Amino acid sequence: MEQNNAFLGSAPIGKLMRGYALPCIISLLVGALYNIVDQIFIANASYLGSYGNAANTVVFPLTVVALAIAVMVGDGCCAFVSISLGRQEGKKASRSVGNAVLLCVAASLILTAVYLIFADQIIAMFGGTVNEETFRHSQEYFFYITIGIPLYMFGQAMNPVIRADGSPRFAMVSTLAGAAANIILDPIFIFCFRWGMMGAAVATVIGQAITAALAVWYLCHMKIVKLSKQDFQLDGAVCGRTLGLGITSFLSQISLVAAMAAINNMLRKYGALDAIFSQAQYAQIPMAVVGIVMKFFQIVISIVVGMAAGCIPIVGFNMGAGLKPRVKALFTKLLIWEALVGFAALLLVEFFPRQLIGIFGAANESAYYTDFAIRAFQVYLCMLPLACVNKACFIFLQAMGKAASSTALSMIREVVFGVGFAILLPRFFALSGVLYSMPVSDVLTFVVAAVLIAKTYRELGAAE
Repeated sequence: MEQNNAFLGSAPIGKLMRGYALPCIISLLVGALYNIVDQIFIANASYLGSYGNAANTVVFPLTVVALAIAVMVGDGCCAFVSISLGRQEGKKASRSVGNAVLLCVAASLILTAVYLIFADQIIAMFGGTVNEETFRHSQEYFFYITIGIPLYMFGQAMNPVIRADGSPRFAMVSTLAGAAANIILDPIFIFCFRWGMMGAAVATVIGQAITAALAVWYLCHMKIVKLSKQDFQLDGAVCGRTLGLGITSFLSQISLVAAMAAINNMLRKYGALDAIFSQAQYAQIPMAVVGIVMKFFQIVISIVVGMAAGCIPIVGFNMGAGLKPRVKALFTKLLIWEALVGFAALLLVEFFPRQLIGIFGAANESAYYTDFAIRAFQVYLCMLPLACVNKACFIFLQAMGKAASSTALSMIREVVFGVGFAILLPRFFALSGVLYSMPVSDVLTFVVAAVLIAKTYRELGAAE
């Protein structure tokens, strides 16, 4: 094990970042494409249009709940395995993987049952009652997506585990294979068979099944961590450490769900007070548009998180081995690249919003749809560079084992600011207040993040 992984403590930082971050970025981008591709094809199907778009927006945060649990298990296991390998504690690493598999399977089955039992209430909670047509599409899409939840969670949880085992390319390929199937099947099911929302969901579930099957195969052929039957016995200490290291990933995702629930309901509430969107035929537009803006944001954040999460094995190993100057150098490079990604994305949303919404079927919609979408892109995402740096800070602190600091920063951003301003600002600025909530939250979070970044630099610099 030491020979297989020792290069993480000696190879050039830039080379390691490219080798680990790039496959992780591609994996997350491809994973994000599941919902985004569904929305693109749904939006361009004339018999679904903005109603289908709004339904997709309603269901999306419910898939994020599943993702939150999966990444808590997977990222926590990834960090645990990496730190254990850095300390040459191979048995702890293998026990963490075995327990992660059990935790993921159990959690996915419980979540699926809850979703099936309380489907209508959950859909209503996330704004699905904006009008009858949106609710009907939401029910249909949610049912079939829920059937695939165990497959989705298993594939997502095992992806970081596979990276920690030294196979970032396999992790990428397994996700690519599932997404490719979804991209091929979506137009067949939606346009040829005219299965509507069911077709989009079934295509997604088939793709998730492929990714999960490849993950099972890899667990049977791991390179560095060698699993035995004993590793699949629940160990309270190992589970606690794994979930503790992954709690930031969970809170980052689950708090995003809380923010999205608040945003969807504020859009429904204040849209009903708007002169245009209070009309039944336009009522779903704000929710559909903000859903599209969030999909673009998801693409950007997939790159940002991929860069940071791809570095978790490198950070964990070097922290475990006591090589803090290398960790500091990695942190510097990561922050610079995250900021550059944010600025590049900002240029797109400020100067090409019309082209971006055109991808999601704007040609089939009213002028009100286009006008609100342009404003949403330019206002909601105007602080993208800060959002990118904030997200990188969350994940890097987690990889260093600073779960408390990482968790606190994530909770401040998504719950205190994200939910708080989404509820508060519309009271003063109506629908525009919902759009202002994102940049205001990112600016204030960056102030807190800057303090933690400076503190981290001091700690890592002391080692030099």
